Amino acid sequence: MIRHKLCGVGAAMITPFTPEGKVDYQALACMIDYVIEGGVDYIVALGTTAETPTLYMPERAVIAMFITNHIAGRVPLVMGCGGNSTSEVLDQLREFDLRGADAILSVTPYYNKPSQEGLYQHFRTVSEHSPLPVILYNIPGRSGVNMTAETTLRLARGMKNVIGIKEASGDIEQMQHILDRRPEGFIVLSGDDGMTLELMRRGGDGVISVAANAFPKRFMECVNYAKAGEFDRAEKAYECLDEAVHALFEEGNPVGVKCALAEMGIIGPTMRLPLVEGSGALREKFRKLIAEYDLR
Repeated sequence: MIRHKLCGVGAAMITPFTPEGKVDYQALACMIDYVIEGGVDYIVALGTTAETPTLYMPERAVIAMFITNHIAGRVPLVMGCGGNSTSEVLDQLREFDLRGADAILSVTPYYNKPSQEGLYQHFRTVSEHSPLPVILYNIPGRSGVNMTAETTLRLARGMKNVIGIKEASGDIEQMQHILDRRPEGFIVLSGDDGMTLELMRRGGDGVISVAANAFPKRFMECVNYAKAGEFDRAEKAYECLDEAVHALFEEGNPVGVKCALAEMGIIGPTMRLPLVEGSGALREKFRKLIAEYDLR
């Protein structure tokens, strides 16, 4: 069942760019191989970490097809399909080739700050038109609106193909409210790497991770311990990652993770404006942390 396949760690895939700012498909292929070889449970394409707002719609369609083809069934794939116009999201559902994907991840509409009823009606409409299961994505720090636990549960109970949520509210009590009242089989995933183990300790199902792009083997070690209920070992294993994970977000995401990957020689650091490359100080911090904790 797809719900079980989407527990654990989903790598929120970056979009590498050439120094000229074009999509670097060779580097993208290397990234896909890197995280799969690192043991991630599945890949999430065209999310926040992919710099999706800077990608033209035709680029998104090509990237979706490229990732699908390069994964070649090795791990499940979740495709980002979201926006702040419901009709535009429905256009994405029609225009993207979703045949190789297992579910979609759809973010709360941003900037226009809908009410809770507006959020419910948006996701109800997306759910009714989606050919794939839907994972909700709540990230108030970027979207400007928090989807409450009550709205999430209303969707979980009323829409059969709404199968889970990526919760990036940073509010562990809100997440606990969902965990305590969710229908059977509804998956709750952390949207914050640093909250993964705490959420799993409380009964959560895993994380859609930025850190898994840069440090997949080390991050998977932590989560695999947590999956087995060995939370003390998970916390101990996470100690070597703690500083590096914090550093990933010091200058914003995905600036930090691209900076770390560039320091490891896996991709280049190029961003698309309005994002800019990580500072020299951040790169030096990653150089020291990667060497000190053997994070390569």
